[in-house]
Amino acid sequence: MQEVRSDERVKLLQGVWLFERCTESELGAVAELATPASVEPGRVLATEGTPGEEFVVVIEGTASATSRGEEVGQIGPGSFFGELALLDGGPRSATVRALTPMVVLVLDRSAFDDLVDRAIPSVARRMLATLAGRVRSEQLRSERLHARRLSLPSD
Repeated sequence: MQEVRSDERVKLLQGVWLFERCTESELGAVAELATPASVEPGRVLATEGTPGEEFVVVIEGTASATSRGEEVGQIGPGSFFGELALLDGGPRSATVRALTPMVVLVLDRSAFDDLVDRAIPSVARRMLATLAGRVRSEQLRSERLHARRLSLPSD
């Protein structure tokens, strides 16, 4: 398998919304915990409904994401999945299967928990701020949609 340099890992992580407020130094610490892995075509990387224990960033190759047996999209270089599994280990919302040979970057929850708990608590604070911003945006969007529904004339 090809070597994935630390700076390449950092660049990949910069594109992940969960880490968007992290500094380059903090991303470097996260990148050091992420492990490159080769994936053969046909291998299942995540199974819908099972607990998530890892976050995956695609470096090379393509995977298919299915939900309830129907394809919902493809995941290619620079794409990622499982970021919420780092936070709560909740059930996967889709099954992800490699369509081609792939190289991925994997960060498991135990390594991430160790990083947040012991090494760089600022990563946790930045991620919480990012999550709060996203929840706030979603809440505003929902309130606007609800207000529009209330103002629609009824038949």
